[in-house]
Amino acid sequence: MKMKLILVCLFFGMSMTFAQQSAVDSLKKELERAKNDIDRARLLNQVADEYKTIDPKQLSAYARKALQLAVSIRYKAEEANAKVNLGIADIISGNYREALRLFAEAQFIFESELNAGNKKEEVRKGLARAYGSMGVVFSEQSSYAKALQFDLKAVSIYEQLNDIRRCARIYNNIGIIYQAQKQDFKALDYFIKSWKKQQQTKDPNQGITLTNIGNCYARQKDMAKAFQFYSKAKAFLEKHGDARGLGELYNNLGLYYKSQSDAANAIINWDLATAAFRNIDDRFGLADTQLYLGQFYFDQKQFPKAILYANQALGLAKETAVLEQVTASQKLLSDSYAALNDTKKALQHMRLFDAAKDSLNNHESIRKSVEAEMNFEFDKREALQKKEMEKKELLFAEASKRHTMQTFFVVLFVLLLGGIALLIYSRINLKKTLTLQKELAEYEQKALHLQMNPHFVFNCLGSISSFIVQNGTDSAIKYLAKFSKLMRLTLEYSKEPLIPIDKEIESLQNYLELEQLRFNQKFTFNIHKNPAIEDDMAIPPLLLQPFAENAIIHGLIPIKEKGHLAIAFVVEEKHLVCTIIDNGVGIYQSQRMKEGSVSVHKSMAIDITKKRLQMIEDSTSVKARLQIEELKDGNSIKGTKVTLRLPLQYLSK
Repeated sequence: MKMKLILVCLFFGMSMTFAQQSAVDSLKKELERAKNDIDRARLLNQVADEYKTIDPKQLSAYARKALQLAVSIRYKAEEANAKVNLGIADIISGNYREALRLFAEAQFIFESELNAGNKKEEVRKGLARAYGSMGVVFSEQSSYAKALQFDLKAVSIYEQLNDIRRCARIYNNIGIIYQAQKQDFKALDYFIKSWKKQQQTKDPNQGITLTNIGNCYARQKDMAKAFQFYSKAKAFLEKHGDARGLGELYNNLGLYYKSQSDAANAIINWDLATAAFRNIDDRFGLADTQLYLGQFYFDQKQFPKAILYANQALGLAKETAVLEQVTASQKLLSDSYAALNDTKKALQHMRLFDAAKDSLNNHESIRKSVEAEMNFEFDKREALQKKEMEKKELLFAEASKRHTMQTFFVVLFVLLLGGIALLIYSRINLKKTLTLQKELAEYEQKALHLQMNPHFVFNCLGSISSFIVQNGTDSAIKYLAKFSKLMRLTLEYSKEPLIPIDKEIESLQNYLELEQLRFNQKFTFNIHKNPAIEDDMAIPPLLLQPFAENAIIHGLIPIKEKGHLAIAFVVEEKHLVCTIIDNGVGIYQSQRMKEGSVSVHKSMAIDITKKRLQMIEDSTSVKARLQIEELKDGNSIKGTKVTLRLPLQYLSK
């Protein structure tokens, strides 16, 4: 369902097929009358764009023609637009790797055009479209931080261009990203923003956005508002004949009435959903509806009916090869037969459920592995493109500077020859000095950061080794799966001097979950981010992890009772304040307990962090401070508090 919602909002709804076919016919006639290759390339891309919801094969065919023509006449903007259209065709076919490659190439072309001084609206709009398309791919991969990064870039451009319709679509996609992360209040905020924009343009896709708003209210248990927006969504979807959107809405209405103990209306809406999905042969949606009905009758203890609908859902799920639905159907069948005391069939379906669940887990592991590889390739390609762009910018800047200096030299050659020569010499030396100083600072920062990574990996591998010895192979496999995800995040973040605070929180979350597994839930933790912290506010990666590790190993593990670790991020004046508080034995007691052992380990982490803070001070000219104190209540030790005060830094800067 997530994929359907995103694609509908990005690429228009299927209800517009007739109107788009008319637009295609009109553009084809205009293409036949085109008098030059520039107009032909532009019209080929426009025809391809109109085909995206009615015929993906034609979308790909016309986009390839546009690409071939644009390359031959060196029309960069339409070359990039053709690659975006081809990438959209790959999204529809599920080839995300190729789609991401094409979007990245289009992004590079558009950004190069902008840096070369081409500020035309078609270039800016094309770049925003490339950003938004990349956001879709990353959202489908559950790489929500990257998806949000590109969606925010896209919506910023659309806002500058006052493109209200496309702003609405990106707002909706951002809402879906927050919804997938169970941040319902943020999701609701963006869905409502999207709906307000859609009202201005009378966008027929309001029905889908209204359904999303209703779903947010339903998850917040505000059922009155949920029903209010479901009703508005129904009016729009019926008006524009969006059968798929209606099917999803009826399923949600069925769940709403079920929550209100209104069985009759719940069944009526699920029957309507069944009819809507059958009308467009949407077997995936139909299988969902049958599962809702089966679960409903199971809850009503009408087990034969539950078995009937579960079998129907199972048949549809096998046809569409959707493992999640196969697994859910087998579980419902097993439970239903068990309730009827038919142990033979219950056991049979339980075994099938276990097999389906194993297949689903294997499929998910393979998918994540492929996604990790794809993200790595994308990051590598993006870094190379960034370096290439920087090189071109430098060459362009140098050429411009040389041209200015030559002109100045010709005008004032007779009177100021000696002065100009001296000025040029001084400026070149100054530029070299400043460049060397800047590069030296950057290389020192990177060296310190890379020094931290082996230390972090060494500790993680030591944890895994210990866990294997203590808990056995099965638990170690689970631990290794989490560790592999953590390492992927670490590799992803370690290339950058700054990352969003949400990425640092994600990395800390994964690390602390690993330590919970290792020490058998010896401690609990929570991470709090103040709402005042902006999305583009940044922090050096892996800055807090050594302190969290020390708090666990030297503070919480030695205590007998269950420990707790609290991490918080707040903004105070011009500083980002990060605190790590544990209720362990206290820093001084910890030092006494480990006197004469592993002192090198401690000094390495703390010393490197202090050097990193010094580099931050040098680059920002703002004081960065580290404070470690023991918490006491009278003579009783309550734990340790680590406070980091960092200058406010932003990704955009």
